[in-house]
Amino acid sequence: MRFFKLKNFNWKYILGEILLLFAGINLAIWFNDWNASKAVQQDKEVALVKIKGEIEANLEELVQNRELNQQIPSFFAEMDSLNGDDGKLILTPSAMQDFRQKYPRYFSGVDSVQVDNELFEYKVDAFVNLEITDLSSIAWEIAKSTGIFHEFGYDCLYDLQGLYYTQDLVKTELSKATDALRAGSMRTLVRELAILKQLEGQLEDQYRDMIKNIDNCK
Repeated sequence: MRFFKLKNFNWKYILGEILLLFAGINLAIWFNDWNASKAVQQDKEVALVKIKGEIEANLEELVQNRELNQQIPSFFAEMDSLNGDDGKLILTPSAMQDFRQKYPRYFSGVDSVQVDNELFEYKVDAFVNLEITDLSSIAWEIAKSTGIFHEFGYDCLYDLQGLYYTQDLVKTELSKATDALRAGSMRTLVRELAILKQLEGQLEDQYRDMIKNIDNCK
């Protein structure tokens, strides 16, 4: 049987090869980890850009439609204030003209009967059009489905979840207001719009804060 003699081995060479191999393996692991971290960072930045764009679009539509929808309670409140104790709308033609010019979107027909030299009793057919605000959450849902939202950091994630929760509340109240309008219940509609106004104000503040601070999520 043949035996190898240990003194015949170049131990310095073998040790150098082992160290070189060890360094190469660790370098490869570090490089793979660096690539993975870089890919995660890029995915996070893309997700945040999409979410910011979604929030900006939602904010623009929210403000525009809220201004239009909140004219509805004002219209009915002024209509009630102009009605007499007997529920009749008795005005001068100039006062009625001013009323119609202030709320041109809500008059589908007006009939009048003269009750005095300068006064007319008006019967108004009101047309109410509720603006449906389409608040998107696609970018947020995609971020959740891919799991990248876990990389946002606790504070950012907390604020985003709160923002989209308020957005869902707004959509729910808007649906209730739509149901009230469909049922022809103007009092219920006005009540729902009052709740909606409060929620939309809160959501607007959350939108603006997130747009301002979203870069801190990176």
